[in-house]
Parts: sequence; C-alpha cells; structure tokens
Amino acid sequence: MSEIPGSAFSWPARVYWEDTDAGGVVYHARYLAFMERARSEWMRALGWDQGVLRDRDDQVFVVRAMDIDFRAPARLDDQLQVSVRLLECRGASFSVGQRIERDGALLVESRVRIAALRASDFRPRPIPDALLTELKSLLETA
Repeated sequence: MSEIPGSAFSWPARVYWEDTDAGGVVYHARYLAFMERARSEWMRALGWDQGVLRDRDDQVFVVRAMDIDFRAPARLDDQLQVSVRLLECRGASFSVGQRIERDGALLVESRVRIAALRASDFRPRPIPDALLTELKSLLETA
C-alpha cells in the first residue's frame, strides 16, 4: 500500500489500558476498532447518521474485505490520528484507505472495501442515491 492521494478525514484516538496486550502495545484487533470508529465519524461528518440509515432506509454498511499493513506499534497513552480517504465508489460498495499515525509516523495502513446491505436481511442493495452522489463528488474533488 502507498500514500493515498486527496484530502482525508482525520479522527483522534487515545490508547488506553484496555487497548494493549501483555507486551504493553496495542493489540492488533484494537486497530480495527479505531478504524471502524473513524469510518463512522467520517460518515457522521458527511451528514449521514448510520442509525437513521438503518431505521429509515433499511440500509447498513459492512466490511467486505480489508488489506492491512502493521508497520510500528502504538503504546499506552499514545495520541493517534486515524484517517479515512475515499478511494473508489460503486453502486453497492465503496473502498476507503485508512492510516493510523502517531506524531506523523505511520503505524498502520489499510484498504477497506465496504458493502451496502439491507438491514432487514443482509442482502446486497444499492447505496441510496443521495449518498452515492455525495461519495462520487468526494472522488471528483480528491
């Protein structure tokens, strides 16, 4: 994976005891939680409340695939920045690039493919038109 072009949404995260393993570093699965929260905050910043999408539009988004590269460890009390950049957008899925950094140093880099599903039966469905249009506009300005 390499540097992802365009502007990114950034969300701060702090490392707590519960995030660390017996070696005193962030447990690998916790990075996934940091990235999930950043994606949720990115959607919220775009004006899309995922609870409303689920309840009103029968729409949820799930991780379909993820490539992740762990480069350096984070430790207790580290202040992290977790970024999200839209890379690709299709009718029923989109891909984002995510990075976790500490003081500008890259710790984790990932590419995440997100699928759009109906909340009621978890079957694929198109992304709502208004959201799809907004996502595509992000690609055009990147």
